[in-house]
Amino acid sequence: MKLLGILLGCSVAALAGANDTFLIRDVDVYPVTAKEMKGVSVLVQDGKIAEIAPKIAAAKGIRVVDGKGLRVYPGLIDSATNLGLQEIASVRETVDTGELGEFMPQLHALVAVNPESEHFGAVRVNGITSAITLPGGGGRGGGQAQYIAGQAALIHTSGFTWEEMEISRSAAVQLIFPSMGGRGGRGGMSAEIADLFAEPGGAAGGANARRNYEDAISKINDFFERARQYRTTKAAKPAGFVPDLKMEAMIPVLDGKTPLAVSASRAETIHDAIQFADKQHVKIVIMGPRELGNVGPELKSHNIPVILGRVLALPEHEDDAYDAAMTLPSQFYKAGVKFAFGTFTNEFVRNLPFEAAAAAGFGLPADEALKAVTINPAEIWGQADQMGSIEKGKWADLLVTNGDPLEIQTKVAHVYIKGKEIELSNKQTKLYEKYMGRQ
Repeated sequence: MKLLGILLGCSVAALAGANDTFLIRDVDVYPVTAKEMKGVSVLVQDGKIAEIAPKIAAAKGIRVVDGKGLRVYPGLIDSATNLGLQEIASVRETVDTGELGEFMPQLHALVAVNPESEHFGAVRVNGITSAITLPGGGGRGGGQAQYIAGQAALIHTSGFTWEEMEISRSAAVQLIFPSMGGRGGRGGMSAEIADLFAEPGGAAGGANARRNYEDAISKINDFFERARQYRTTKAAKPAGFVPDLKMEAMIPVLDGKTPLAVSASRAETIHDAIQFADKQHVKIVIMGPRELGNVGPELKSHNIPVILGRVLALPEHEDDAYDAAMTLPSQFYKAGVKFAFGTFTNEFVRNLPFEAAAAAGFGLPADEALKAVTINPAEIWGQADQMGSIEKGKWADLLVTNGDPLEIQTKVAHVYIKGKEIELSNKQTKLYEKYMGRQ
C-alpha cells in the first residue's frame, strides 16, 4: 500500500509539472460554439481541455496562468496555404510543390513539410495554430498540365518534426479543375489550368478551347474510372495482384472518406465541378471561388463547403465593384453555404484574422467571421471532434488575448498548441529587439 501511495504521488507530481498541463484562472472564454463565459477557469491536462467552470481547485504544483482581463479563443485555422512547402516563391530550391505528372494522388504534402520554415513563427504570433498545406498550385509543369497534385495535409503550426505537426496527412486530394475561362484565383493556389485552353480569339479559338476543355474533363473521368476498376479488382483478390500506389490513393476518395479539394473560381466551373462530383459519387470542397453567381442553391442542396480566398484583395476584373472580394463571404453566408477562409499563399497567412474581420465589415456577421477561421474549417476537414472550439475533451489549441483576435490592435498574450505554450517570437521580432537594443 505504501508503494502504491508513493507511485500515485509521483504520478500526480509529474502531471502537475508537465508542460501541457496548466490552469487558466479568471478568464473570459469564447468557445465559438456556445455563449461566452465570463471570469471562469480552464483546466488543461495532457494537452486537452479537461474542465471549464467558474471555480476549479488547482492540484498541488500545477502551473497557474492569471487570466484576469484576458480572453481565451480557439486557435485559428487557415484552410489553404503552402506552409512548410514553400519558403521563397522566387527561389526554386526553396519550393517543394507542383511535382510533375498529370495525376499524382499518391504524393503526400505532409512528408515534405519543413518544420524549421520561418513562416511558422510569423503566423503563430497572430494566433494561427493549424493550417491546410496544399501540394500544388495548378497550371503546367514542364509543359504538362496537372490535374491531381497530391494529398493536402492538415497540420499544426508547431513541432520538431512533420510527424509531430500532423493532424491529418490526407485531409483532401487536390484536384485542379479545368475551366473555359482565364487563369485562376487570388493568390495563385486556386488557379485553374487556363494555359491549357489558351487559344486565339474568334470562333475557331472558342471551338478549340471547348474541345480542349472537354478533352481535359474526359481525361479526369477516365482516370477515375480506372481507379474504380482497380478498386473492384483489388476487392476480388486475384492471384498475382500488383498494388498501384496511384490507384491505392484514390480508394478513400471513391469510398467518400477523403474529399477532393477542387480549385474552381468561376460560377460555371463550380457548376461543372458539382456535376462531376455527382457523376463520380465523391465528396468535394470548392477552393478559391471568386464569384457566387447562380450556384448558391446548388452548393447548398449538395451540402458542399467552400474555402474562400483573400478578402483584402483588389477586384478581379475592371468592371467588378470595388468591394467584390470583401462582400463575397456575406453572399455565401446569405446563400446558406458553409465556408472557411484560406489565404492561398504563405505571404498572407499571418493576416488571416484580419481577412475575416474585413468580411465582417462588409456584411458578414462577426460571429460567422470567427467561425470561418475556427469551427467551420474543423468541420469541413473532418476534425471538429478534436479542434475548432473550446470544449471539454478537445485539444488545447488556444490563444489568450486582450481583445477580439480579429481586431488588429488586439495583442496575443499566449498561444497553446495541444496544451504546450508556444514562444511568440520569429525572425521579425528578433530583428526588432536587436535593433531597438542597439546603443
